[in-house]
Amino acid sequence: MTSLLSRSATALKPTIAGFLSLMALSLPALADEKVIIASTGGAYDKALREAWFDPFTKATGIEVVTVAATNAEMRAKAAAMVKTGNVKWDLYLDGEIQAASKAHREVTEDLTEFCRQFADREDLGANACAAGGVLLQSTATLLAYRTGKPGEPVPATWADMWDTGKFPGERAFPNFDDPWRVMAAALLADGVKRDELFPLDIDRALAKLDQIRPSVSLWWKTGDQSVQGFRNGEYSLGQIWLTRAKAMQSEGLPIAWSYKAAFLVGDRIALVRGAPHRDNALKLMAFWLNSPAAQAKACEALSCTPPSSDAIAMMSEEARKTMPQGDDVRDHIIIPDAEWINANAAMMLQQWNEWIR
Repeated sequence: MTSLLSRSATALKPTIAGFLSLMALSLPALADEKVIIASTGGAYDKALREAWFDPFTKATGIEVVTVAATNAEMRAKAAAMVKTGNVKWDLYLDGEIQAASKAHREVTEDLTEFCRQFADREDLGANACAAGGVLLQSTATLLAYRTGKPGEPVPATWADMWDTGKFPGERAFPNFDDPWRVMAAALLADGVKRDELFPLDIDRALAKLDQIRPSVSLWWKTGDQSVQGFRNGEYSLGQIWLTRAKAMQSEGLPIAWSYKAAFLVGDRIALVRGAPHRDNALKLMAFWLNSPAAQAKACEALSCTPPSSDAIAMMSEEARKTMPQGDDVRDHIIIPDAEWINANAAMMLQQWNEWIR
């Protein structure tokens, strides 16, 4: 009997050793089940995590790691990673205009093949999945203001933004590598008609900005900075993203906005060339497009328009009223000329940097 047990134990040793070896090989793989995405942080990331990242992790076991950066930093860092071959991120969020540029295509993977699986989805628009990235949401850059007493006049146009007599208080504008929206607002405030806005008259725009510059207390570089500035009372009127304005309104802060002073913009989820967790990144993007409930929850919080019409149907009536509507786009909201902006981006940025310093 003893001899039999000894022989059995001896026979089991290779099996146990093999099992332990397999476990040792598996553990690093399990620990590496993640995807790294760069975003702008703050309330925006919080909404995405609750609606998209956490449900994705629960469904797949893949951890979503976020990295906060400004839009300019994301583009610069992604380009540097690809150039050096030392890619740390898998995904980053880029503006829809930039996602159509040559510089974006050089840094990101073409998603044309990935997008084929969504081609027959009736709830998704034709631009929901494109070579430059998956559409995260559509929103607006617009005039937001601190609300006062009922019955008081409220600013509605970019001309009102410049009217410091009628609407006193400090102003805020963005200052990053994408100055077209500030220049465009200045031209509209100066009387340029919306259908004659592009190509932008840069000299005229900067001359108009000279007039309001003494009243600008915050040149924000991140969406979260624009939120903190409003929360701290640094400005009363500002050009900010609708997603951030809605997040502040949801907090109970006294803020409102005007679609009569707005530009239609959006974000795309871009896949970095050489992404270290490419397969997981593709899964995360697919999860977004395949999950109208996740889109609805995120845009309910951020007042954005999701890529799926099914998601829009899931949103509350109140939320649907606050996101950009067809009538607003037709009558007021400006759709920027992406082709002109991309072709003239370097020239605009150079002139902007010379003016702002």
